[in-house]
Amino acid sequence: MSFARPRLALGLSPRLLTALRSTALRPSVVAYRNISSTRCSHAEPLERPGRLEGPSSIKSPPLGAGSLTAADEPGKDIDPYKDGASAIDKAVHLFFFTEIIRGMWIVLENFFREPYTIMYPYEKGPLSPRFRGEHALRRYPNGEERCIACKLCEAICPAQAITIESEARVDGSRRTTKYDIDMTKCIYCGFCQEACPVDAIVETQNQEFSTETREELLYNKAKLLANGDRAEAEIAANLHADHVYR
Repeated sequence: MSFARPRLALGLSPRLLTALRSTALRPSVVAYRNISSTRCSHAEPLERPGRLEGPSSIKSPPLGAGSLTAADEPGKDIDPYKDGASAIDKAVHLFFFTEIIRGMWIVLENFFREPYTIMYPYEKGPLSPRFRGEHALRRYPNGEERCIACKLCEAICPAQAITIESEARVDGSRRTTKYDIDMTKCIYCGFCQEACPVDAIVETQNQEFSTETREELLYNKAKLLANGDRAEAEIAANLHADHVYR
């Protein structure tokens, strides 16, 4: 309806258009007057006792009522410098260099004490049973290899430093034909040792295996078994001491 009115009004005179507009606005004006003059029967007066009063009864607070003193805020009247050093004490420490004298006294006191340092490599400090050092493959007391080629250590190694190849034996058991560890990739996290179900791959307490060439840090199965044979007693003792926490 609203889109059709302008098209019909193109051929009408201005006086007739004014009359039509005035007649269209009359019902809305009458409705507005009825709404404004009608009062809801359920409305309650604002001047009723016990209720909030209208904006006309709001008064501004007196001058100075919003200011707070130290008595109104507990703890604000405390002087942080009350129990501190006085100006005389500060001057004494400043002019007599007491901080420097105390530092020199600490140096002189430790000069006559037994030194805390050790003469490495002639002296070595204690190592934890959980120390993670050079890798080794273990054997059973009868000389049989412990590794069952489950490849859990290869799968869990985050650095992908372990490479394993295996084959089945005549008796049906599986053993590794290739067990290589790239020690240049190893991050010594100990995941391989924790994942092994038979404690075949372990990390010994040997930390002195630096080499001159990179090829010497590529450990094969023979090298790992040799490390295990050399440190079997130490490895077994460390595993026994740590078995409570595993």
